[in-house]
Amino acid sequence: MSNELRPHHGLCLQFFEGKGYSEGFTAHMARIHGELTEDAEVRLTEGEDVICAHCPNSGTGCPDAVRYDRAVLELCGLPPGRTLTWGRFSDLVRRRILAAGKLSQVCGDCQWAQVCGTKEI
Repeated sequence: MSNELRPHHGLCLQFFEGKGYSEGFTAHMARIHGELTEDAEVRLTEGEDVICAHCPNSGTGCPDAVRYDRAVLELCGLPPGRTLTWGRFSDLVRRRILAAGKLSQVCGDCQWAQVCGTKEI
């Protein structure tokens, strides 16, 4: 599997628990979550990705998402467009953002922040 993935979705996928904007979005997110094996390749994109395809906010530009993406790339030391395995990207997100206590710095104003704040990964 090779997918384009918004960098901030590397965080969302760490905390995904079957909730989302709609039933269709949640089913799609669950499918993507299940397909992302350690060796699956992901290309970090600055635009909409495979997850956005089913989001009700798709096509709005999502300025908050752009800001979240930039923060994830910066903290992980990655350029936009980089291709790497899901396992490597997930590890960078966990070590450089989650374990470093920087989640709220990246996306503390996200509508789903309360879900992430109550889960341990």
